[in-house]
Amino acid sequence: MTATDVSAGFFARHLSASPVMGIFRGQDPSATVELCRRAWDFGVELVEIPVQSDAALPSLRAAVEAARDHGKQVGAGTVTTVRRLRAVQEIGAAFTVAPGLHREVVDASADAGLPHLPGVATATDIATAQAAGHTWLKAFPAQQLGADWITAQLGPFPDVRFVATGGISADNAAEFLSAGCAAVAVGSALADPSALPRLREAVSPMR
Repeated sequence: MTATDVSAGFFARHLSASPVMGIFRGQDPSATVELCRRAWDFGVELVEIPVQSDAALPSLRAAVEAARDHGKQVGAGTVTTVRRLRAVQEIGAAFTVAPGLHREVVDASADAGLPHLPGVATATDIATAQAAGHTWLKAFPAQQLGADWITAQLGPFPDVRFVATGGISADNAAEFLSAGCAAVAVGSALADPSALPRLREAVSPMR
């Protein structure tokens, strides 16, 4: 099995169980773990902790340790350099996510055996990612791209599985899933107890 097969199998397995990925940015370690627990209680299988700077690494570490106790998977987001990839790998991140298509990160993740979710925003990005063997892709920034963009790109790229990320809430998650996304990444909707019923309603037809 190739590294790209590992990525496809990993994301298909976990996001078919629940088409929601949690994403919690900018929280301290204790708040991050609390948000992870809320997500796991909701049924989320995958949680991403963005590490846009070294200051976020303690929160990632705390989430990874908590995930082990719950039998869940926590990955690192905003992995845009090989140096950052090495840091999150050492902490124990189960997968990596990037806002764009960073070829050196794609290659280094493959070499490390880490499932990777590269970001795309154009048809060229999608074609390049597919050429590198990736079919699970982060559509970012999803709110700005729009749900119609998802549907349009699935015409020439029917084998792609999009994870809509950026501005996804309980109010628009269903729109992106109906447009053809395989999953959505949400943060505030999982952090707000009042939004959880609407989010559950949005994703329940997709389960």
